[in-house]
Amino acid sequence: MRLTRRDAFGAALVGAGAALVPGRGAAAPAAGKAPDWKRGFDQQRICDLGDGRFLNPLVSGDHPDPAILKDGADYYMTFSSFDSYPGLTIWHSRDLVNWQPRQAALRRNIGSVWAVSLEKHQGRYFLYIPVKAQPNSIFVIWADHIDGPWSDPIDLKLPNHIDPCHAVGEDGSRWLFLSGGDRIRLSEDGLSTVGQVEHVYDPWRYPDDWDVEGFSPEGPKIHRHGKWFYMITAVGGTAGPPTGHMVIAARARSIHGPWENCPQNPLVRTTSLDEKWWSRGHASLVEAPDGSWWSVYHGFENGYWTLGRQALLDPIEWTADGWFRMQGGDLSQPIGKPKGGTAVPHGQPLSDDFSRPLQLGGKWNFFKPAPDEAARARIEDGALVLKARGKAPVDSSPLLLIAGDTAYQFECTIEIAPGGVAGLVLFYDEKLYCGLGFDEKRFVTHQYGMERGRPANPHGRRVRMRVTNQRHIVSYHLSGDDGRSWQRFDRGMEVSGYHHNVRGGFLMLRPGLYSAGEGEARFRDFRFRAL
Repeated sequence: MRLTRRDAFGAALVGAGAALVPGRGAAAPAAGKAPDWKRGFDQQRICDLGDGRFLNPLVSGDHPDPAILKDGADYYMTFSSFDSYPGLTIWHSRDLVNWQPRQAALRRNIGSVWAVSLEKHQGRYFLYIPVKAQPNSIFVIWADHIDGPWSDPIDLKLPNHIDPCHAVGEDGSRWLFLSGGDRIRLSEDGLSTVGQVEHVYDPWRYPDDWDVEGFSPEGPKIHRHGKWFYMITAVGGTAGPPTGHMVIAARARSIHGPWENCPQNPLVRTTSLDEKWWSRGHASLVEAPDGSWWSVYHGFENGYWTLGRQALLDPIEWTADGWFRMQGGDLSQPIGKPKGGTAVPHGQPLSDDFSRPLQLGGKWNFFKPAPDEAARARIEDGALVLKARGKAPVDSSPLLLIAGDTAYQFECTIEIAPGGVAGLVLFYDEKLYCGLGFDEKRFVTHQYGMERGRPANPHGRRVRMRVTNQRHIVSYHLSGDDGRSWQRFDRGMEVSGYHHNVRGGFLMLRPGLYSAGEGEARFRDFRFRAL
């Protein structure tokens, strides 16, 4: 998709024409035909165009720091889940383009989960998990099957280090490489460390006049290809200026170094504010079913920091000098899919009639849950019953989804108990959210993370509520007859500033629901539709 100008909300407008990465897959579309995303469950955008090409994002919405594993003909991937629990949902693919969520690996709240390492070693799966907590540390969990059960988290007691990457040396030794060019040895079973952290690599540094957030070498990924070990690192800061985050590479003959920086660094970097994808970095390499090689990394969509960092797929080419280069350009145009493999249905429906067990971790996640949070929610007679907690979204641990479209609508019938308050929200974190709630006497609006009492509620303890997020313009509608007729609520909001560069935290603005006050709230017939 070619960018030509921007609409009033900062969204990219599509110009005519599209090209294909040279030598990759199907031919480009006819001149004048503007490509767009295909639509999947609930009209959500999906990257597979159905004609031998795909259009990024690979996985839309908040899917940062992708950790990918090739396991025979299967591919597994997971992402930083921060304060959402159950966390670390495992996604599955057989063609690198179409991905389906399976189950969450992390069930116990151990803190804010940052960039993990997903590995398989001697038939066992491992997740190395850095957390921001009190104190910060790195944990490990393991399983004999990708769907679990996963072990309880084991604290490796590595404070002040993030973004671990498991690597196996030519001598069979196991290591965790860490941000900043450090590493530490692992025991043979991978469940404890040996010795002390050591510094082994000085990352390449960009010119001083580039606009970046900070040096911040992070997210090392170790790959062995041919006679070389390759270390891929992100520098420049993951947010801040769109031109900051970038991908660099180094290589060594041995896992023990010495590491030489790639002469073509940086391999990926946003260079213009007009580009479709900003702050691109945190890359991994993976081999496709047809033997071609690809890189998975993340980036912000131009104009939509609110969607968080989204997963991107970029073809690479190994060069005659033993290095590699990215071929996807700015990723705004369709790219030929890797051949081979089979496609699974991409994504999942976000609509929920609550007729089946609640998909905690697969679809729904609590924000900063207490140890007993899962016990708050149950399915009963076609309704999600959610026990009240706190007084408002700030302390209610709302139940949230990841929505990856720039415009969408969601609605639900809500019934509260006496003394209860419930509603629908767009939630970044406990300090920054908006939405609409009600008790049996009045409505309450949520904006900037604050509550304001609004007009009297004529519907009593049951109402159907709809939220529309139309490219950051938010409106609310109410129905007293289960959606047969609607009335617009007299309060609109604009949410383009509900994102990391305003608030911090690396999160996204997520749709969801909350139950506070007293008793239980019942949510029925939750419907989501991308616009």
